[in-house]
Formats: sequence, C-alpha cells, structure tokens
Amino acid sequence: MRTVGVGDHALLVELADGEETAALHGELLRRRADGSLPQVGEIVPAERTVLLDGVADPARLAAELATWRLTAASTEDAASVDVPVRYDGPDLADVAAMWGVSPGEAARIHAATSFRVAFCGFSPGFGYLTGLGERYAVARRATPRTSVPAGSVAVAGPYTGVYPRPSPGGWQLIGTTDAVLWDTEREPAALLAPGTRVRFVAVEA
Repeated sequence: MRTVGVGDHALLVELADGEETAALHGELLRRRADGSLPQVGEIVPAERTVLLDGVADPARLAAELATWRLTAASTEDAASVDVPVRYDGPDLADVAAMWGVSPGEAARIHAATSFRVAFCGFSPGFGYLTGLGERYAVARRATPRTSVPAGSVAVAGPYTGVYPRPSPGGWQLIGTTDAVLWDTEREPAALLAPGTRVRFVAVEA
C-alpha cells in the first residue's frame, strides 16, 4: 500500500491488485459505518487505487492506513442486484470459442458466476464487474464498434460490464438486458455501485 497526497484534502491510495483494492474499499466502508473512520468526504475505488477526498487530516489518515491489516473483502452485507439477460450478443460465439466451449455453455458459465462491482467509470452507470477470473479473460475487439446499444452485456479482460447508453465500444458483446443502469430520477441514479453483488439471470431471447 502506498499513499500519495492529492492537493490539500485528498489521498490516493495505490494497491497491489484488485483484490487488495476491494479489501481496502470494504474496510473503509466498514469503518465509516461504525464511526471509526476519520473524516473522509468521498471514497472512490478504481482498479488498483482508492481516492479519498474531503480528508480533514491527510497525513494522519495516511499514517493510520499504514497500520491496517486488510482481509479479503466480505460480500455478506453488500447490496445485491439481479440483472436479467438474454444471451443473444453478436460476439457470444467468438467468446465461447476463446473459452473452448459452446455458446450455450458460455452463457451458463457467465450466468453461474457471482459478480462484484469493483469500480465504476467510462460512462455514468457503467460498472466494472469482477468474478470470472483470468481463466475467462478475453481480449477487446480488434476494431471497436462505433455504436454499442444500451443494455449490451459485454466482457473484456477479466471484467463484465453493461453499457448504460449507446456509445462506441470495443468489448465483446454476449447479451442484452432491459435493466436501466442509470436513471437520474432514481435514488441512487446508478443501479450498480462499487461493492454491489451482481447475478445475471438468463431469460429467453
């Protein structure tokens, strides 16, 4: 773990990998919930960093973080979301071939996986979901699409994601969902937040 000051009231914590990042994020949320976390405004996880903004005393918090012993992130108390998905994506067959299975088996593997939102980015409502692991990591498309439909369920690298709105994109599209990922009339607007457990539920195309 390495901390870097950002301005007068923020810390960027650099971690070794996604698992350590998830562990720190979970510990920060736990301590905030029980009142033992020093003043922090926002906690923003990324792939291998956590940004702490609105920190009253960055030096003190950095010293405290150095004493923490992190354990694997627990999902027992995390929010959970079921996302209905039709496994009808145009790249499903290609992904199945990369995995060495049939398209139907690829869909079953994906639907049987317990996912966790590691962090959010790219566009409002887009979550980077971990769970498949390196065994099923796939490369992005050599030529990105100029427009990916909203609701497209996609994989790239070790991540799964759902496009909240039409946008360019290079991920492999394996399915579609009618779930609304971002709705400014909803509180919170994002369906998926860091730490949320996600299960994809296969439905008929």
